[in-house]
Amino acid sequence: MAIPIKYNARNLVNRKVSTGMTVLVICLVVTVFLFVLALWQGVNRTLSVNASTRNVLTMRVGSQAEMQSVVTRDAYEMIRALPGIERNAKGEPLVSPELLTLINIPRQDGKSSNVQIRGVGPVGFEMRPGVRIVDGRIMNPGTNEAIVSKNLATRFAGMGIGDRIKSGAFRWIIVGHFDGSGSAYESEIWVDAKDLQAQSKRPIFSSVFVRASDPDAAARYIETVKGDQRLKLEGKTEKKYYEEQMVTGAPIKVLAILVGVFTAIGASFGAMNTMYAQVSARTREIGTLRAIGFSRRSVLASFILEALLLCVAGGIAGTTLAFILFNLILTKPTGTMNFRTFSEVLFNFRLTPPLIAGGIAFSLAMGVFGGFFPAWRASRLKITTALREV
Repeated sequence: MAIPIKYNARNLVNRKVSTGMTVLVICLVVTVFLFVLALWQGVNRTLSVNASTRNVLTMRVGSQAEMQSVVTRDAYEMIRALPGIERNAKGEPLVSPELLTLINIPRQDGKSSNVQIRGVGPVGFEMRPGVRIVDGRIMNPGTNEAIVSKNLATRFAGMGIGDRIKSGAFRWIIVGHFDGSGSAYESEIWVDAKDLQAQSKRPIFSSVFVRASDPDAAARYIETVKGDQRLKLEGKTEKKYYEEQMVTGAPIKVLAILVGVFTAIGASFGAMNTMYAQVSARTREIGTLRAIGFSRRSVLASFILEALLLCVAGGIAGTTLAFILFNLILTKPTGTMNFRTFSEVLFNFRLTPPLIAGGIAFSLAMGVFGGFFPAWRASRLKITTALREV
């Protein structure tokens, strides 16, 4: 015979102080847990969204990032003639030679950070349908004009349309803002490739972005580039390239795991102490329950259920608090350093439905761990000993 659930609910209501403190601790733990996971989720999404197995980045052999690569103009012309490359409506191969460099510019908070400038051509826009102008217009070649992502414009100073970017010998005028659909391009400034070559005095490219006709053609293209000793280049699918860039998010993921583990242990011990206190205060109740016919298994299940109710209440409160804070405070993009490019990667905290479900599951796990041992002690009390307890 099971102990009615309303017995547990009434106990939690009658012990308002201990119940409230335990729920508050679980609430704060779940909130912190969700914040750290949302941070990692934001970085992960930025470095993976829109990545395709048809798009191939062609770089110098051994380069870990586009910034470290050099591709000559002759190599670019040879790549244009390789088979398996998709063509646009004009019959031109979808091959975009691009140059990247870094500039150091001030943020809104007064500090400065490195930002990537990407030199692209018209074909580069055509190959990235997720990148679209949301304000102003696209830059014109040969005019030292630039477009910046809308997220970059909110985090860095002097990024409005009509403002000028000045860093060392670089001079650009901003003519538009673009949306990168949450991709890594939202951390970049885009200019015309020839303009960037002229200002940086580098008549080369960092990479060649290629669109293959299908994933199999992309694999064949990669093998062709690898086998051509004249090129001394290698190809990586866009998906693989950004998976490798996720080394940036690895420390954040480790932090999320460590924070989750240690806060869960602390919160579980808090729930355990609360349950032990309740067992000590209700020894005669437990003896009475056993005397009127409830089994040890029923007592064990009842106290575990009580711990679960405490932690679920804390989990729901924690996810609600996290949701409110995300919508009130964390609406602007933040950034972290990409240690392969030494530039800032912008991202937004992402509180997704799976993360919310994970927060509730996390609180349930704390309830099971924190409630089992006190419940086991309660179920093992002898009836005669419990009834004599004052």
